[in-house]
Amino acid sequence: MRVVAQRVSQATVRVEGEVTGTIDAGLLVFLGVDRDDDDKDLEWMVCKVTGLRVFEDQDGRMNLSVREIEGGILVISQFTLFGNLRKGTRPSFNRAADPTVAENTYELFLDKLGGELGRQPQAGRFGADMKIEAVNDGPVTIVIDSKDKRF
Repeated sequence: MRVVAQRVSQATVRVEGEVTGTIDAGLLVFLGVDRDDDDKDLEWMVCKVTGLRVFEDQDGRMNLSVREIEGGILVISQFTLFGNLRKGTRPSFNRAADPTVAENTYELFLDKLGGELGRQPQAGRFGADMKIEAVNDGPVTIVIDSKDKRF
């Protein structure tokens, strides 16, 4: 499982002109599901995202999580996070999970995030063409990978 998390002061996602999710201060999370992901990857990633300390405390240090600031989370499914360019410049997505599996994992991710936050995260629509508007704060962008924890 791979996430690109951006600290934002505002973010909105639209599908066919309809707003499907919007947040003020919080995290914009792009989620990719690997074909080898399992429940351990899911649990690990939920803990990492909700515990990610990228918000400033009273001393101006990045020391607070989205949970602590009571911020929002907007989750966007994005299989292209597993784009592989080893054999040229056209990405291969053979590491991305089958869409049916990925959609189920995406929904579980949303549910588990909601359980950890005590409120449901905002979301795009799986597999849809989405238009995302975001005001990055910082900018702060973090890559988290459940298979390669060196990120």
